Amino acid sequence: MSAYSLAIPALEAVRRRFGAELFARVAGPQGPANRSRIHDTPGPRWFGPERPVRAVHGDAAMFIGGLSALLLQSLHPVAMAAVAGHSGFRGDPWGRLQRTSTFLAVTTFGTTEDARRAVDRVRAVHERIRGTTADGQPYHAADPHLLGWVHAAEVDSFLRAHRRYGARPLDDAGYDGYDADAARVAAALGVVDPPRDQRELAGLIDAYRPELRATDEAFDTARYLLLRPPLPLAARPAYTALAAGAVTLLPGWARAELRLPRLPLVERTAVPLLGHGVTRAIRWAMAAPAERAKAGPADGGGSPVVGAAEADRPPQG
Repeated sequence: MSAYSLAIPALEAVRRRFGAELFARVAGPQGPANRSRIHDTPGPRWFGPERPVRAVHGDAAMFIGGLSALLLQSLHPVAMAAVAGHSGFRGDPWGRLQRTSTFLAVTTFGTTEDARRAVDRVRAVHERIRGTTADGQPYHAADPHLLGWVHAAEVDSFLRAHRRYGARPLDDAGYDGYDADAARVAAALGVVDPPRDQRELAGLIDAYRPELRATDEAFDTARYLLLRPPLPLAARPAYTALAAGAVTLLPGWARAELRLPRLPLVERTAVPLLGHGVTRAIRWAMAAPAERAKAGPADGGGSPVVGAAEADRPPQG
């Protein structure tokens, strides 16, 4: 037996171990059961296999987009106070990631019935979350205005990440379609008149600008995400590449608010190379062998939303 034939099984073992560990981190102990329920249960879906939301949420660029979204969302002082006070972000960061990724997976790929149940659960949680900011401003997590900011920051970040790091970037019509798809979920959660194309999304973010500023909580969040993530040392280099990509996706005004330094030469050269390298590695690790053979190493699934090249699996029923 040749050395080459021996190397392939060894490489496959590395891929499986890396993919399993990554999936366990982002999907949690219920990940395999959730994945089976989401993708194998027959029935109608909110989004068919041709919809842009499946392409965006099924891509490894979501790892970068998710980090960028957290940084951008932190700039709304009231929304940040609610997150800091009630989300368990610091005490259980992986649990929060797992809940978020499962919600996105269910609403993007799951049956209509499962998606509605997931939305109802989130709305029930939002109804219970009330409090007061450090400066005495009351908040309610179900407030459509706060939900609108969280949605706008999230969708804008996911779109930017997919445009720059996605395996198959969409054209402008495709990204307008993504905004329209995401608006369906946002409206179900209680967002009033969510943006349905890129022009409306940009306009909404501009409308929030007077309310946005970096509070102490926002700075703490940035330090936690960028400098002190809850990861083993072996995972830090790859995470640093993802975090650098997330920072460079932020609008210039947001970076200035968070006092994140600019390194133009590094951002034009090293950061894109590292970002593409890590997202390709994630796709490779989380894609099934048949999918890798069909799509090639730079394509396929591999996002925290899907888990293992599920983006190309059509809905049943």
